[in-house]
Amino acid sequence: MLGYYSPQEGEDWGTRLFLISGGVHGCSQSPQANPWLAGRNKLNPKSFRLVDENATLRGVGKKVLWAFPTIVVQGTSDLIVLYMPAGVLGKNVKQKPMSNEYLVEDKINIVDWQWNRTDVLFLIAPGGSFSTYIMWDTGTKHLDCWYINLQEPIRRTKIGFDTMDNTLDVVISPDMTTWEWKDSDEFTEAQTVGYYSAEKAREIWAEGERAVKLITSDRRSMYGKWATWQACPEWSLPKLSPFWDKVNFDGLDLQNKIY
Repeated sequence: MLGYYSPQEGEDWGTRLFLISGGVHGCSQSPQANPWLAGRNKLNPKSFRLVDENATLRGVGKKVLWAFPTIVVQGTSDLIVLYMPAGVLGKNVKQKPMSNEYLVEDKINIVDWQWNRTDVLFLIAPGGSFSTYIMWDTGTKHLDCWYINLQEPIRRTKIGFDTMDNTLDVVISPDMTTWEWKDSDEFTEAQTVGYYSAEKAREIWAEGERAVKLITSDRRSMYGKWATWQACPEWSLPKLSPFWDKVNFDGLDLQNKIY
């Protein structure tokens, strides 16, 4: 689920917010200065979706728990990059569910939700069990934090991409020097009520540690380059797919639909 926490005076960056769960790198004013403009709307042979296209990113269990519109920045076989500017209108849980409520998802209320706190760039490696969110203060390039969302591997759909949060997350400081677990108490409670097995929980903890090492050490230079990325000024706010709540797209004719 997507949400945010307003800090109290004296709180550090680590408590400022929470997130419950082709070669495009920026935008310039000329195709010569940036190949992205010359090749926009052309499908890369390895792409999942068209660059510059809207894609709905969702958290899906037995039902859709959250859904937000994004813009495809890159969609290759090794990295999916999506941009969600502040101001987008999506769907989210009415209030943060208790751990045992995930066992009865039908009772969780989903409501309209406007994302306002930050501009977010999602970096997602297909097949991986985490994604990295670069989060800037709205309308600025002031880096708020790096956010590791531990999740099920991304799945392509007819309207965008699906995943499912694994409750436990990690928040990394802007300079990558410190990090801390997020929602570890809730994650432990989820195990207690039987939502996660002991084996699954160990896998999620290990994935979080691996993700921290990749971002702050092994692939730090790659992630650092994305921190300077600039959204194209031509982009308007992406729109949520009208099919955002469909878990199964079989039999749906989406041809010529705006999604």
